Amino acid sequence: MDARTAIAEKPPSLDALLALAAPDMAAVDTLIRKHMDSPVPVIPALADHLIAGSAKRLRPLITVAAARLAGARDDACLKLAAAVEFIHTATLLHDDVVDSSQLRRGRVAAHLIWGAPSSVLVGDFLFARAFELMVGAGSMPALEILARASRVIAEGEVLQLTRAHDLDLSQEVYLEIIKAKTAELFAAAAEAGAVSAGASPERCRALRSFGQHLGLAFQLVDDALDYSGDSETLGKNPGDDFREGKATLPLLLAMARTPGERDFWVRTIDRREQADGDFERALELMRQTGALDATLDLAGRYTDSAKAALAGFGSNIWRPALQELADFAVMRRS
Repeated sequence: MDARTAIAEKPPSLDALLALAAPDMAAVDTLIRKHMDSPVPVIPALADHLIAGSAKRLRPLITVAAARLAGARDDACLKLAAAVEFIHTATLLHDDVVDSSQLRRGRVAAHLIWGAPSSVLVGDFLFARAFELMVGAGSMPALEILARASRVIAEGEVLQLTRAHDLDLSQEVYLEIIKAKTAELFAAAAEAGAVSAGASPERCRALRSFGQHLGLAFQLVDDALDYSGDSETLGKNPGDDFREGKATLPLLLAMARTPGERDFWVRTIDRREQADGDFERALELMRQTGALDATLDLAGRYTDSAKAALAGFGSNIWRPALQELADFAVMRRS
């Protein structure tokens, strides 16, 4: 039984994990607020516009939970968790400029308020703050993990940019793109937490595997939601990927399964000559071909792999909470 079927009768929730992590996440939030400060007024204003919209702080939550699951008793993971949030926020600021996005987390994208140059430079400021926090955490292995992740994410973003409208993009290459641009930070967040706890290499690898598979599932669900969600729950406009001509997995599968619609895909995705009703037609083709279901099924398999990676942690109270996080990632609607 796959992950989506197994939890259909009891929708997963983040409540248990958020309750366990509440004291730690309050401390992480304090660190985030402190390190957003700057004598240049536009920096904290712009950063807060985006960071304040992040209710779950999912990636730093993973860092904290991984550290506690691995046996951490001190607060060494907190600065790393805050650094993870800054890395993530910096990449979002840069992405929104590159993609000309209109909404982010239900708010007007920062570059539309302060301009693209300010958004890019504040993203750079947040990267710098992230590295200050990493150095302050005093863990060279964790610093290496998160520094490598920052490089891999940038490589993934550039690769996606160069192949964004490629109608012949293979599923294999697309998965490599999202493994770099999305899953790598999930993996690094979990691994850095484990390293900060002094976990064994085997446990660090297990938590990295958990994060990586969770990140892949998370992005695939995002891909599907862009075609099947709504702006109120998504925090962004549905159909943005289609309008921007992004070749995500639902689109790749639909194109492969509708060879007779090649002209439609070339016009709307390659040339981005879109008319009223084109998005609805694309969505209908995805439903008819099972492309959305296939994307979610693959996400479910990655979720199963994420949960399996936690098998060696026994009856630790953090384990079921993290497993439910994996289920939440594949069943969420936003």
